[in-house]
Amino acid sequence: MNVTDPAAIERSAIRKVSWRLVPFVALMFFINFLDRTAISFAGPNGMTKDLGLTAAQFGLAAGVFFIGYIVLEIPSNLALHKFGARRWLARIMVTWGVVALLFTWVSSVNGLYTLRFLLGVTEAGFFPGAILFLSMWVPAKHRSHILALFYLAQPLTIVIGAPVAALLIEAHGLFGLAGWRIMFFGVAIPAILVGVIAWFYLTDRPSQAKWLTPAEREWLVSRLEEEDRAKGSSATKGHGNPVAAMMSGRVWLFAVMYFGLIYGLYALAFFLPTIIGGFETRYGTHFNVFQKGLITAVPYLPAAITLFLWSRDATKRGVRSWHIAVPSLIGAVSVPLALQMGSPAASIAVITVTACAIFCALPNFWALPGRFLSGAAAAAGIALINTVGNLAGFVAPFITGVAKDMSGSYQLPMLIVGAMMLMSAVLALAIGRTSTQASLKAVKAH
Repeated sequence: MNVTDPAAIERSAIRKVSWRLVPFVALMFFINFLDRTAISFAGPNGMTKDLGLTAAQFGLAAGVFFIGYIVLEIPSNLALHKFGARRWLARIMVTWGVVALLFTWVSSVNGLYTLRFLLGVTEAGFFPGAILFLSMWVPAKHRSHILALFYLAQPLTIVIGAPVAALLIEAHGLFGLAGWRIMFFGVAIPAILVGVIAWFYLTDRPSQAKWLTPAEREWLVSRLEEEDRAKGSSATKGHGNPVAAMMSGRVWLFAVMYFGLIYGLYALAFFLPTIIGGFETRYGTHFNVFQKGLITAVPYLPAAITLFLWSRDATKRGVRSWHIAVPSLIGAVSVPLALQMGSPAASIAVITVTACAIFCALPNFWALPGRFLSGAAAAAGIALINTVGNLAGFVAPFITGVAKDMSGSYQLPMLIVGAMMLMSAVLALAIGRTSTQASLKAVKAH
């Protein structure tokens, strides 16, 4: 590398950050999502029967996680600023790992509710904290690519995690425990171990990175400081009013759009294993626990590949509203069709289309609010959007469970999921249209 060539220094610095930090933070996110959704594997594999849960109670247990998560999300992010990302992200992992471990011995419905709420409390701030941490290391030019790589951990959690969870469940009787309890134990331990490693492995900011050369550190620090000054300048020019952002109709449109996308994500994540378990009654088939785990993983591998390709296209073209609207519309149409198919293979094929649609829309969604918000308004507006979206994490499992108990099948719940995703598609097109009209007015004014 030519130490005097800025372009060479930039490539080298970004490559080192990509290899040193992104895989490790993605691993943290992998464990995070696995622990968050482990209840979906436990439910149809003994937990629902052992604890005497109805579908509505299971949905409430899955969703109550998000109440504690939402309440403490902003305080957790403030603490991250105070104590540093390395210490705070490590703390979050260890404490959620301890709570996740306690699920091994849960013995009642109320105990399950309590532990799910506490899991949300201890995980609060991890996802936005991880996004913020990576953003502190990567200039805006490279950020979409880095965040797309980070997002890949979410679908890959199910691709890898579902068969691993199934293997743990099949260890039924080990230590005198039911298989679903062994699964909770097995997915909790990595959170504690990786949390401890994170304390020593992560570096808070580029200026402290001994694994970068002096030239690479200087380039990263100066580039990021330059961007911070530009943001501060925008805020002082009146573009960063947080109160105005919170009252903005456009911000609320983004929030409702994100709600619909997250509704689809968590309805699928928490109930797909249960729906697959119902194939035996619906189609007269039989799968063992490991086969069910593999079937659960099937939709998410194509989803990971599609996410990467769709995000790369969005990066090249510049993210447009149709990058969110098209996959949302496909998801809205496909998800209610999944349970109308005549065989397990056809149902999984349609569910795969839905998973691809959801994961294509989500990473690209976050590119749009930043075009309309800056300075303090961006912080307030994005926090509001994320909070409203996470409410869907509570609402989706609960409504899905209640609707299933009322109707006796998952057809009505999946129609509701389709309606939510259709709402997101319509809002994405509406926002795209208003931004186009605003651009045309600006051109005419000049």
